[in-house]
Amino acid sequence: MSKTAAFSLKLAALAMAILCLVSLWRVIAVIWLPLPLDPNEGWNAYHAAAAMAGSPLYPGPHSFMVNNYPPLSFYLVGALGRILGDNIIAGRIISLVSLGVFACGLFVAARRMGCKQIEAAFSSLFFVGGMLVFTDYVGMDDPQMLAHAVAIVGFVMLLHEPRQTSRIAAAAIMFVLAAFVKHNVIVMALAITGWLALFDRRAGLRLAVFGIVFALVGLALFRLSYGINLLAVLDSARTYTLDNFRDGLENWLRWALVPLLGVSTLVYLRSSDRYVQLCGIYAGIGVVLGACFLAGTGVDANVMFDADIALALGSALLFNRFDHRVWAAVVGLAAAASLFIAAWLNAGDDWRNFDAWLHPMRHEAQVAQSDIAFLELRRGPALCEMQSLCYWAHKPAAVDVFNIGEQFETGARSDEPIVELIEAHSFAVIQFDPDSPYSLGENVHNAVARTYRLHHEDEYGSFYVPR
Repeated sequence: MSKTAAFSLKLAALAMAILCLVSLWRVIAVIWLPLPLDPNEGWNAYHAAAAMAGSPLYPGPHSFMVNNYPPLSFYLVGALGRILGDNIIAGRIISLVSLGVFACGLFVAARRMGCKQIEAAFSSLFFVGGMLVFTDYVGMDDPQMLAHAVAIVGFVMLLHEPRQTSRIAAAAIMFVLAAFVKHNVIVMALAITGWLALFDRRAGLRLAVFGIVFALVGLALFRLSYGINLLAVLDSARTYTLDNFRDGLENWLRWALVPLLGVSTLVYLRSSDRYVQLCGIYAGIGVVLGACFLAGTGVDANVMFDADIALALGSALLFNRFDHRVWAAVVGLAAAASLFIAAWLNAGDDWRNFDAWLHPMRHEAQVAQSDIAFLELRRGPALCEMQSLCYWAHKPAAVDVFNIGEQFETGARSDEPIVELIEAHSFAVIQFDPDSPYSLGENVHNAVARTYRLHHEDEYGSFYVPR
């Protein structure tokens, strides 16, 4: 690598390392605080509690709680939550540790593809930096990063040669386990299976056979354990719009545009390189499958994570395969710059306040604790769109507002039963997010307006009590 290119790449990696460290401090500082980071947190915490209590993990069709995730993460989070006394904190810790495991796996994968340490480090730092800047999945109680951490272990196994049958079987197990943690983590397995079919047909065939067998065993065990079909569970009601697709694609390109251009150039110029082909296959499947889901209501940036992983790996290969070209290092600087620009735009005024750095989200935590105390004082069940507030207030799981709202919107279910509950003052408190008063549809909104009154509003929502 030329001295200019090497210096540019090192500068980009150092800048991203600093960005990651600063951003991780803010994540670690709030990980123990009882304040909502995302609506998924309370939802996951309630299902982890059900797993530990022996309650139905997959409620029946008449329940207002919905579970459309595979089961494994709930048992792991529930087990740690039992020790810590809080499933949300447990889920956050597992998520953060999983990101660290995944970053190490990404580094090892790039090294096994022939990249130098600085190139592999850039790959990991770019992915982690993008996660911190463009998503809220770092240190959040959600199984997404746990699933990726499990999958990357299988991926790294298959990059090691020779590919013994035992190693292929172990990798297949890891991919299947990842899918039973979070069902959208299948792209990596599909990509490396297709790649092996081109370069190591026998290994590819064995991986496909092992994967299918283990997946069928998993589905059978699920059916025996829960009495239902997992594939039917995953097929939950959801609305789709072009606006969702456009917004999701625009948000993703803010992170991915520079490496997408770089990796596309790499694939065009080095199409005979087998590891370049692997990244190309992985990125192609990740972009296509991820884009297919972007139109869904409630779909988040995580559907594009596999595409982001492929582009991060491809970036390391770009620097390695063109280590004498200054323009390849310029791609690294541009990618790092895109993260810094986005971080600057998202930072607001907090970065000017030393106390906000020393005690991140202190004000938000005070507001959340006040709301939790309010919910706890109101006797009886509560309906919370932000379910973590109800979880911390020791309220039983009542209504999965998002999934039930989607069932109402798609016509998969009638809203009459919940309207009747509201009109009967069955809930001591109803909390809706501040920007979504119609989350359960117009009929439910009108029932709340008739029979409840607004008690207070803050950044965590509107809180209603019976009239």
